[in-house]
This record gives sequence, structure tokens and C-alpha cells, in this order.
Amino acid sequence: MRRRVVLYNPSAVFFTMPLGLLAVGSHVDRSRHEVLVVDGRLEEDPVTAVLAALRGGGRDAPGPVLGISVLTGAPIREAIEVSRAAKERVPGVTVVWGGWHPSLFPEGCLEEASVDATVQAQGEETFAEILRRLDADEPLAGCAGATARGADGSAVRGPARPLAPLSGLAPHDYSLLPVERYFALKGRRQLDFVTSQGCHFRCAFCADPFVFGRKWVGMPPERVGEELGRLHREHAFDDVNFQDETFFTSLERVAGIAEELTRRKVSSTWAATMRADQGERLPEEAWAACKRSGLRRLLIGVEAGTQEMVDRIRKDIRLEQVLRCAERCLRHGIAAQFPFIVCFPGESDASVEATLDFARRLAAMSPTFQTPVFFFKPYPGTPLTEEAVRAGFRLPAT
Repeated sequence: MRRRVVLYNPSAVFFTMPLGLLAVGSHVDRSRHEVLVVDGRLEEDPVTAVLAALRGGGRDAPGPVLGISVLTGAPIREAIEVSRAAKERVPGVTVVWGGWHPSLFPEGCLEEASVDATVQAQGEETFAEILRRLDADEPLAGCAGATARGADGSAVRGPARPLAPLSGLAPHDYSLLPVERYFALKGRRQLDFVTSQGCHFRCAFCADPFVFGRKWVGMPPERVGEELGRLHREHAFDDVNFQDETFFTSLERVAGIAEELTRRKVSSTWAATMRADQGERLPEEAWAACKRSGLRRLLIGVEAGTQEMVDRIRKDIRLEQVLRCAERCLRHGIAAQFPFIVCFPGESDASVEATLDFARRLAAMSPTFQTPVFFFKPYPGTPLTEEAVRAGFRLPAT
């Protein structure tokens, strides 16, 4: 009998499809394992739903595996609740945590007794290796890309696993998700999709450089076009929200994706992230090609309203580049969102005011421009957080 693998996404206030779990679950060997995704946002009683899924593999099936995607912050509480319930009520279950928090604190997560192993960074091949080891009755300690308890109970961190090219990973199997339920909750037939992993850049407020080592891998345009063409036939979406952290990293690739969407007649709009320096380098004909293929909105991170603060947070852009991207969005009829952050450690009131002024300047350029402003959060593992700790800020200890 196949081993049952249940992948759980803790509750949140937004309804983006759980693409990390989708990627991991799609890469599992289905001839040996049965994969189910349970999303806490879709369940009245998430714990009961997870327990039912874990127990559904049959009395003679191998012990099930519970994989949980854990984001730093409030989701940790629910992840612990679900993990403990599984350990207490499902014999032989193995609990594996993956995602941002276990990538930042692989050993610390194992202080929670109900967690057997944690996965760091890209999870597809690491999780598949964990399942192979369980099938072969081999220890999890020493698995590349993972941290698990050794024979003496101490945390053993395996060697880092290189970032695998996405062309070698399995296509995402959206049959694992109740796609229509997400459409209904979003209020539109919007498909979430990811075409790349990682990021080359070094922003001091972001955990990505720490987790992925400033590496980046992307799907070739042909595969993006092929997968989206197939998914459009299956699900009839009318918008794609590309969840890449830096979709426009390879300008040649982006132009190729736009060409593929147009050639395959994928009748859908799309939205993606762009850095201001990438937008400035993108040729005018590529801007036009993206618009023709359905580009409706860009998210262009600005973060601060003075060049001094932009440099301090290592954003590596110029504010003039932001304005030039805004002008190009206007010229091509593309909406834009320009996020800002205020109250960085030691930031002056004058700097905050300058940020608000720059946000107002952008918002005045077009009614299709949005300028959300967020408070800085000291995300663990980032240079700005380490700077705050040196100045006396105390991080959580457990």
C-alpha cells in the first residue's frame, strides 16, 4: 500500500494558492505515495481535517507523513497545534516542517518535540529524499537540505542542497488543490503560478539572501507557456498572479514568456513583480510585448523615499529608476503597486516623512497606482534585524 503524505498550510487572511506545498507534492513519487493537501484557510476545524486525512491511508499502510509549511509569526502556533495533535493521535506519523521559518531556524524548530525533521530552502528534492529514506527505513539525520535528530537526540543538519533547476522538477499538479474554491474565495478566476525560485539581490530587510544564498533559477519560457496553456484549458482562468519574488530577473526569459502566452492564445491577464532597475533595462519592445500578452499590473518595491535610506537597506536601485518605471507603466496602460516600508531601525521622522511624500508623488501620477505603506518588521536572519539586536532589540528565544 502507498504511504499517505498530507501537506498542511496553516490559516492566513489571504487566499493565495499554497504553491510551495503544490511544488513539493507534485514532485513526490505517486507510485509509492498518496498525496493530499489540506489548507487551514478552507477548513472549519483544521486539526480534525488533518487527522482525518492522515488516518485515511488504510490500516496496513506505512506510517503517514505530515508536511507543514511554516511562516515566521502567527502560523507557528497553528503548526505546533496540528503537529502535536498528529503525534498524539496518529500512530507512526512523521512530522516534517518546511518553509521560511524552518529555513531560518532549522535546529530551533526541533526543540518542538512533535517535529521530526525540518527542510531548508528549496524543498522538492529534499522532501522526496526524506520519503525515500522512510521507505528504506533509513535515518533522516544527514539528509542534504534537511535537519533531523541524530541517534542521541541532538539536531543534525545535513549538507546544503544546491538550488535545482526548475526544468528538472515535476510540473505542478493542480489536481491536488480545489482550484474552484480558491477562485470563489478570491472573487475572480485568478490562478496563482510561480516560474522561478530565489533572488540574486541583497535587500537587508529580506530573508531571501540568507535562505537561498542570492541564487536564482527560472523555468524556460516554453515550459511556462506549455503549463499555462494546459492549465487554461483545464481551469478557464482569466488572470494569472505570478508569485515569483523577482519575475523579471532574466529580461530575455520574460520576453520569451510574453511571446509564448501570445502565441498560444492564453486569453488571460497577468500580474508580476518587477525591480525598478529591471524595468529600466527592459527594452521598449519587451514592455509592449508584455502588455500585448496580458500584463495588467506590476508590483515594484520602492521601500523608502530617500536615496540615503534606499542605500542603507541595500535595495540597489535609484529613486529616479522608480519614476522612469512609473512613466513606462503610464505609457503602456499598466497598473502598478509601489510598496513602502517605514520605521526602519533608527530611522528619523524626516526620513519617514520623505517616504510618505514620495508615495504621494507616485499616487498622484495615476489612479491605477497604489502605494501601500507597511511598518518594518524585524524578520529573523536579516542584516537589519541583526543591527537592531546589536542595538538592544531582543528576539524571541523559543
